[in-house]
Amino acid sequence: MENRIPVLEQAYEVVFVTALVILAVFLMLSLIRAIIGPRVADRIVAINMMGTQTLAIIAILAVMKHEGYLVDICLIYAMTSFLAVIVLSKVYMGVYRQRKEERARQEKQKEERGYGDH
Repeated sequence: MENRIPVLEQAYEVVFVTALVILAVFLMLSLIRAIIGPRVADRIVAINMMGTQTLAIIAILAVMKHEGYLVDICLIYAMTSFLAVIVLSKVYMGVYRQRKEERARQEKQKEERGYGDH
């Protein structure tokens, strides 16, 4: 029975390291998506995905290293990431609304000019 425990721990170590490597690759792919876009909404979703992947990495490290304080850091990071995405979305919606109103004003001015010519 004593022989099985180190083998099980080694198996868990391999699973954890594999998961960390996969998450790191996905994190880099999300970073690429956040950089190239093409829209602002894509960038916001990519940033949100990066936050979630970072949470998973911290949680796996907490289990691997048997460190309870990493779970606290994970929770704080989750709240910070959530707030960051909310703020970015709010700013984006404000800019989008402002551009939409500006386009509507320009269309209205074009219509007024067009009616004045006839």
